[in-house]
Amino acid sequence: MRLKTKDQRPKTELSIDFERQAIADGYKFIAGVDEVGRGCLAGAVVAAAVVLDLSKPLPEGLNDSKKLTARRRETLDAQIREAAVCYAVSQVEANEIDRINILQATKKAMIAAVGKLIPAADFLLIDALQLKELDLPQKAIIGGDAISASIAAASIVAKTYRDNLMSELDKIYPAYGFSSHVGYGTKTHFEALRKYGACPLHRKTFRGVLS
Repeated sequence: MRLKTKDQRPKTELSIDFERQAIADGYKFIAGVDEVGRGCLAGAVVAAAVVLDLSKPLPEGLNDSKKLTARRRETLDAQIREAAVCYAVSQVEANEIDRINILQATKKAMIAAVGKLIPAADFLLIDALQLKELDLPQKAIIGGDAISASIAAASIVAKTYRDNLMSELDKIYPAYGFSSHVGYGTKTHFEALRKYGACPLHRKTFRGVLS
């Protein structure tokens, strides 16, 4: 649900308006939650939860991770980890994704990340999804990584963590080019699949992985 401004136009710029509303409602530790890797053919789906210290200025250039260069994400990731009240990352591997499906795996990763937060979150701002399994007040925001600072921070932490993870895994499975496409279905990735077949990192239930 998009937050309405006074002139009733949908809010489209990054801010802490959702966080301020939660604070006004009596909550203290508002966690932004986001995932990365949901659409990949290989590798884990990774979720991050971040509780920003809203008494401090936001890191300069904070934005949806998809709108940032890798170098900028790395810089912001370090700043977020340093300045946040707390943060946590969790992942669900390819074999589990195949077993329970990607939606359930995404939720499982998000729930695990939230569960690792110390201090514990008392309100969640989640990109697009609802986590009904958690007995926590929460708000699902479509496109939240572009309009909520906390969700944007979570998207950067998750994306940076997963990209680094895939670069390390590229050393184990160098034939697939994981360090460049990080598991997404690019032309070179499909060519490698046709040539070498799937490796243990691949999600066997995803279209195009097994042929």
